[in-house]
Amino acid sequence: MQFWWVVPAAGAGQRMGAALPKQYLSLAGRSVFYWTLKQLSEMHGFAGTVVAIAPDDQRARQNVPEGMHVYWAEGGVERSDSVARALEVVAELAAPDDWVLVHDVARPCIDSQDVERLIEVAVQRSGGAGALLAAPIADTIKRAQEGAVAATVDRSELWSALTPQMFRLNRLREALRVARQRGVMIRDESSAVELLGDCPLLVRGRRDNLKITWPEDMVMVEAILSQRGVIQ
Repeated sequence: MQFWWVVPAAGAGQRMGAALPKQYLSLAGRSVFYWTLKQLSEMHGFAGTVVAIAPDDQRARQNVPEGMHVYWAEGGVERSDSVARALEVVAELAAPDDWVLVHDVARPCIDSQDVERLIEVAVQRSGGAGALLAAPIADTIKRAQEGAVAATVDRSELWSALTPQMFRLNRLREALRVARQRGVMIRDESSAVELLGDCPLLVRGRRDNLKITWPEDMVMVEAILSQRGVIQ
């Protein structure tokens, strides 16, 4: 049984409103892409890392941390397309029942202890359904209608899905295939395997495992990595 990283990195990050895709924005003198892969490269016990990039991406190979080997896949229009193509590369290298951990390239604040707990839960307790890092919703949630509050939502059972999300290679490939056949838009890997009737386990992760989406997120991520000593 082996573990593989899959990193979808073909997105344009349009909500950032930047000239570059957000994974190539500068963070303490290096790209977001670099810091995320550096974090993954320092976690032991993984058989390899597959990164899905846009066909015209000329930056990715220049942003791989020194000494890290990466397998490349051609990304697609949607995140699920990129993940599916990356899984095709993993399938050429791995056994069908190996585990894949899919992680957002825009989450450089990944924590190794969270990953260790995720692996333990997925392997020992999920019954093959997999698991994902998540955090309970802390804010009061409002449902909106035409710019006004339509309702206040009960948050007691609501969680924010984080990454990594961890599943058996063959199960996730099948889930993404079924989603494509049904024309279902997949927002994360868990939603794909849920279509098969699986109930992945939630593993509480650090709330500072932020996904860079808006410009102000860059400031918070840099502060978090500085506090941890990842960047100087």
